[in-house]
Amino acid sequence: MSKFKKKKDGGLPPVNTASLPDIVFMLLFFFMVATVMREDTLMIQNSLPLANQVEKLDKKNPIAYIYMGKPAAGYEKYGKTARIQLNDKFARVEDVAAFIAAERAAMREELIPFLTVSLKVDRDAKMGIVGDVKQELRKVNALKINYTTGAGDALTNMQ
Repeated sequence: MSKFKKKKDGGLPPVNTASLPDIVFMLLFFFMVATVMREDTLMIQNSLPLANQVEKLDKKNPIAYIYMGKPAAGYEKYGKTARIQLNDKFARVEDVAAFIAAERAAMREELIPFLTVSLKVDRDAKMGIVGDVKQELRKVNALKINYTTGAGDALTNMQ
């Protein structure tokens, strides 16, 4: 008997998995950065009017969105007149005050004075519903209002 044994043919060495956690975390980080979170599902028609002097809002300040327009395809059971959409549901004018109160309750106290209400109004919506929403916003002291528009020639809104 010999003291040393011959090494048998071991075949393929096992796969090195030392860098696997690095690859997994790199992919996780990529998808976290590249993914856009859905804000709201639009249940209304929302073709925004155009304006030629447009300013961008700072994303630093909190923004609450109120959508107004006719119900979109698939939501015809809600009528043909302009409706208000708050988050992902249709609402009445009276619900705007509760919506603003809920938005204020969800944010830090020092950010409450900087809350901007952005109205995304369809170009074919009547001004009466916009006036009613603005009256409700005055009642709850939400006075920073922004109208969201698209960039373009304002004269095309008349057509």
